[in-house]
Amino acid sequence: MGEPTGRGPDTGGGTVPAGDHVLGVDSGGSGLRIAVARADDPAARPLATYASNEPVRTGPHGIDAGHLLSQLLPAAEELRREVGAVRFTAGCVGAAGMATLGDELRARLPAELATAFGVRRLALAADAVTAYAGALGQRPGAVVAAGTGMIALGTDLTGVGGWRRADGWGHLLGDCGSGAWIGRAGLEAAMRAYDGRPGGSAALLARATAMFGPVTGLPGALYPRPDRPAVLASFAPEVGRCAADDAVADGILRAAAGHIADAAAAVCPPGAGSAVACTGGLFGMGEPLLAPLRTALAERLPDARVTAAAGSPLDGALTIAAALAGDRLTLPADLKLLQITRPAPG
Repeated sequence: MGEPTGRGPDTGGGTVPAGDHVLGVDSGGSGLRIAVARADDPAARPLATYASNEPVRTGPHGIDAGHLLSQLLPAAEELRREVGAVRFTAGCVGAAGMATLGDELRARLPAELATAFGVRRLALAADAVTAYAGALGQRPGAVVAAGTGMIALGTDLTGVGGWRRADGWGHLLGDCGSGAWIGRAGLEAAMRAYDGRPGGSAALLARATAMFGPVTGLPGALYPRPDRPAVLASFAPEVGRCAADDAVADGILRAAAGHIADAAAAVCPPGAGSAVACTGGLFGMGEPLLAPLRTALAERLPDARVTAAAGSPLDGALTIAAALAGDRLTLPADLKLLQITRPAPG
C-alpha cells in the first residue's frame, strides 16, 4: 500500500523487536480478508494477503465467532509460514456489526489468537473504525464509509471527544445516501412511472424491467429476501447510468450526496483543516455521484480538507495492529467501536 499521504510521522511510542509481525483482518458482507505486515513498519505495508468470498455468518448470538475462526486460523497460519513469521505480536480484527453484534467475538478471539499465534495485543474494531484508519491513518477528521449501507465516523483524537458516529442504522431506519437508499429511490421512481404518478422515471422503469422482469412482481420478489439491502443496492448503478439524461435519476443522486455530506458534517471535528475522506464501493459510481458530493461537502464543511482515502479497511486493520505493537495508537479506545485487549493464551 506504500506510505500513504496523511499518516503522521512515527514519533514516540515503544520499540518493536525486529522480525515481529502483525495481523490485520477485515470481515464484511462480501467476505473475509487477512493480511500480514512487519510490526516495525510505520506504513504497515502488507507482505502477504488472503481473501475469501464467504462472509462470516451471523447467528442468534451475533457474529459467529466459530465460523470466523474456522476461516481465520488456517489462513493466518498459512500467511505466517509464507512470510517466515515466528508470531504475530499484535493484531486487529475489524468486522461489520462489531459494535452491536460482536459480543461473541470479544469473548473468544483474544484467547484464541493468543494461543494460536502469540498475539499479545489485540484490537477488536467496528469496520467503520478500520475504514477510518485505512482512509486517514491516525489523523483527526471524518470518514464516510458507503457501499450497500452508509456510516460516518469522526474523531478529534482526544480522550474527551472519543468517536462521533452518524447513521449506519440500516436500510429501514437510515443508511441515507447509501447504495440501498439510491436503489430503493430508483425503484420507487420506476413504480411511480408504471402507475402514472408524478415523480416517476420512464428510464428507470425500463432499467428495472430489464433487470428484474415485470415490476408488478417486485414486491413478492423483494420483500421476503434476507439480502434485501444488497438487492436494492444492485439497482444503484442503474440510477447512475441514467443520471446524465434523466432528471429524476439525477435528483436521486443529488439527494444522496446531500445525505452523505450531512453525515460527514455531523461527525467532523470543528475547526479549520480537518480531513474528510470517503471510502467504499458506492463511490465507484463516479462523477454522477461524486460531482454533487463535492458541492455538498463544500457547502456543509467549507473549512475542511476533502482528501482521497489512502487505503482500504484491511489497510486500516494493519495500521491499527502496527500502532498497537509499537505503543503508537492514538485512535480513541471504545468498548464497542475499538476495544483493546492484552490476551493471555487459553
